[in-house]
Amino acid sequence: MMINCVIVDDEPLAREGLADFVEDVDFLKLSGTCENPIQLITFLEKNPVDLIFLDIQMPKMSGLDFLKITKNPPMVILTTAFPNFALEGFQLNVLDYLLKPITFDRFFMSVSKARDYQRFLNFSTGTKTEKTTFAEDYFFIRCGNKYEKIFFEEVLYLESMQNYVNIYTVKGKYTTLINLKNLEQNFDSTLFMRVHKSYMVSLRKIEIIDGNEIFIQSFRIPLSRNYRDQVLEQAVNNRLLDKR
Repeated sequence: MMINCVIVDDEPLAREGLADFVEDVDFLKLSGTCENPIQLITFLEKNPVDLIFLDIQMPKMSGLDFLKITKNPPMVILTTAFPNFALEGFQLNVLDYLLKPITFDRFFMSVSKARDYQRFLNFSTGTKTEKTTFAEDYFFIRCGNKYEKIFFEEVLYLESMQNYVNIYTVKGKYTTLINLKNLEQNFDSTLFMRVHKSYMVSLRKIEIIDGNEIFIQSFRIPLSRNYRDQVLEQAVNNRLLDKR
């Protein structure tokens, strides 16, 4: 699930700092930046936005004044150097409040809250998520300074390596800076399955299950006993001809 966001701040350095943070989070997409709420109002009329990073003290109109006159705004995270506005901000139903100077750790906690809330909204309203719209086709990952297109049908298995994931496909291996749990959320659970805390496989690509190992082409993937029964049930039992 990708969250489209816009940064609203009259200070160029503040906008640049937040934009750098956004770029480092895989589920955020920066749709644009604005210098004040007047620009934001025009921007929202022309662009889909899920999340606003909104400064409070700005010329022409404050962030709080914008919230008071706006019906049903997107999710809002306030950014300010003045903590005394926090209570009024929460009374206006903002999602979170970031006090400048903003650290990346605090930023990531805040946007993770936004992601969880967006999932809740999608679930409660029945809105299709990114997973349901492209799960049978392809996805992009960031590899260094470039973006690689990968078709789900070509994926053999995924291997978690702490802060990054190796994606093994019929065309080769791709490495991306994202954890396996986040990546797993964009995969169809009827076609891909976790088989170990560090591995997820394509069920269609499994050739042999032997003891605590799964064989896919020339690869041997460990099968954790915690997942074994579930893997056998989903990958084998429904298609097992000899059920003695």
